[in-house]
Amino acid sequence: MNMMKYRGYIARVEYDDEDRIFVGHLAGIKDIVGFHGSSVDELETAFHEAVNDYIAISEKTGRPLQRPYSGNLMLRVSPEVHAAAATAAEAKGKSLNQWASEVLGDAAQI
Repeated sequence: MNMMKYRGYIARVEYDDEDRIFVGHLAGIKDIVGFHGSSVDELETAFHEAVNDYIAISEKTGRPLQRPYSGNLMLRVSPEVHAAAATAAEAKGKSLNQWASEVLGDAAQI
């Protein structure tokens, strides 16, 4: 699976070999927003149009925009993992939150 990013939204993209097109959908929101294109350039243009249209429709109707993620993440881990992570963060001179954000970003290849 491939991803595209635009205006804070992320789309997951797949190739439909039957129709020979790229198909994308916004990820991380409950609304269904899709787009497609037969080339990467067409796909990117359609993605931008889909996001822009989604934002415009939300503004026009007064319906709040759904954002992919708030930035708040609650994790439940064992006390051993918590202690090890806190120690690793302290060793790097960072708060646990800063350290976890960096580690998760690296793991997600952002």
